[in-house]
Amino acid sequence: MKILAIDTSSNICSTALLEDNNLIDENNLDNGRTHSENLMPLVKELLERNNIKLSEIDLIAVSCGPGSFTGIRIGIASVKAMAEIHNIPVAEVTSLETLAANDNTDRNKITIIDARNNQVYCGVFDKEYNLLEDYMADDINEIIAKISKYSKSSIIGNGAVLHKELLSKIEGVIFVENNNQSAYKVGQIGYKKFLSKDLKNADTVMPIYLRKSQAERMKK
Repeated sequence: MKILAIDTSSNICSTALLEDNNLIDENNLDNGRTHSENLMPLVKELLERNNIKLSEIDLIAVSCGPGSFTGIRIGIASVKAMAEIHNIPVAEVTSLETLAANDNTDRNKITIIDARNNQVYCGVFDKEYNLLEDYMADDINEIIAKISKYSKSSIIGNGAVLHKELLSKIEGVIFVENNNQSAYKVGQIGYKKFLSKDLKNADTVMPIYLRKSQAERMKK
C-alpha cells in the first residue's frame, strides 16, 4: 500500500512516501518559512517526483502532536482536506511515538519535547514501543520525579538535549543521538496502526496538544 506521511509538529516540515513499511522518497525542509507556505508544495513535489497521484494514496499518516501549536493545526487541516476529497483513511501518530522509533535498543524509551519555559512533553514506552504511562506535560523537574523509576532507559528528543544535565541523574540512562522527528517514522508507525485497524477519517482525526497555547494561558 502507498502511504503519504506528514509531520509539521516541529520546526522541520517533513513529508514522505512509503510502500508499506519501506521508504520510497521524502522531503524535509527547515528554511525559516512557515509550514503553511511549505507543506502543500512539498507534498505536490514529492508526488510528482514519484509519478503518484494523491488519489492513488491508500493511507495518510500524520503527526498530530504535541509540539508546535501552529504547525500541528496546519498539518491536521491539510490532512483533513486531502482525506475528505479522496476518501483516504488517516493514521494519527503522536510526535512522542515518532521519537521513540529513533531508538532500536532493547530498552525502555523516554521521549521528551521542549515546550519552552522549562516545560516539556513526555512519553514513556517499553522496548516494543508500547506506551507505559499517559502522556505528560509539566515542568521538567516534575517530569523527572515521575520518570526516575525508569532507570536504564534511552532518552530522546530536543527536550532531552536541552535538559541533559538534569536527566543524567536518572540511573543508567543513555541519550540517543538522533533527536529529529521525521515523516518517514510517522509513516512506519502509521502502517502499524493500519495493520491493527487503528484508523481515523477526515472527520475524526484530531490534534493532540496536551496543554493550552501560550496565548490561551495568558488570556486566562
